Amino acid sequence: MPVAPVAAAPVVSTPAPGAASTDALAVAPPSDDAAGRAPKSTAPGMKELSPWVMFMSADIIVKAVMIGLAFASLATWTIFIAKSIELSVASAKLRSALRKIAEARSLAEAQMAIGAKQGVLPSFLAAALREARMSAGISSDTGIKERATSSFAEIVRAEQRRIRFGMGVLATIGATSPFVGLFGTVWGIMNSFIGISKSQTTNLAVVAPGIAEALLATAIGLVAAIPAVIIYNHFARMTKSYLELVSRASGASARLLSRDLDRSHGSAHSRAAE
Repeated sequence: MPVAPVAAAPVVSTPAPGAASTDALAVAPPSDDAAGRAPKSTAPGMKELSPWVMFMSADIIVKAVMIGLAFASLATWTIFIAKSIELSVASAKLRSALRKIAEARSLAEAQMAIGAKQGVLPSFLAAALREARMSAGISSDTGIKERATSSFAEIVRAEQRRIRFGMGVLATIGATSPFVGLFGTVWGIMNSFIGISKSQTTNLAVVAPGIAEALLATAIGLVAAIPAVIIYNHFARMTKSYLELVSRASGASARLLSRDLDRSHGSAHSRAAE
């Protein structure tokens, strides 16, 4: 009886430790960390176009333009804060003084009501009293009132100059800042084109930074000009309202002077009748 052949047992080969790790590395797909690490190599290049880096890498002329515009913007906001406080305080004081003399019947009574204070209304009252004192013995009331009105006009003009101080700076900044920024932009673009001609390439990575630096000057110019124009118009309205109060104070002082003159003539007529 024939004997059946015995099947050979399969031989299981055990791979070496080094080979197993090599195969695993060769077959294993890239992990998420490795995949996420690849695009990050371009991030520093994107950060180079920040405003500060563009300013530092700009031409010296463009830097000077940007610094000048930054100082102009600082001056705009300084004037805004200072003039806001000045106009608010001056308007409040003048309104209060006008309320105090509303019931006064003479210049002396009005001066006692407001006290020894500095301001435009005390200046009107002092000018009226000075003119009445210097014109003592003159019977022409018209001449006294005309001279007092001339003194009032000088006080109003002086107050206009004082309250409008700084407005010209705002007007200049608002009108010239865009053109100054445009000059910086033109200068920067000229330098960019010179750099392109030297490098002999029109690659966007080479062209874009220089043009961005140049356009930053125009952006800063607009940042300086737009608030200056808005603040100037705001102060123009506030100044107009304040000067209307000054005109009211001038009229009130003129009325008090007229009452004093009429009262003095009435007293002189009564003494003459007696």
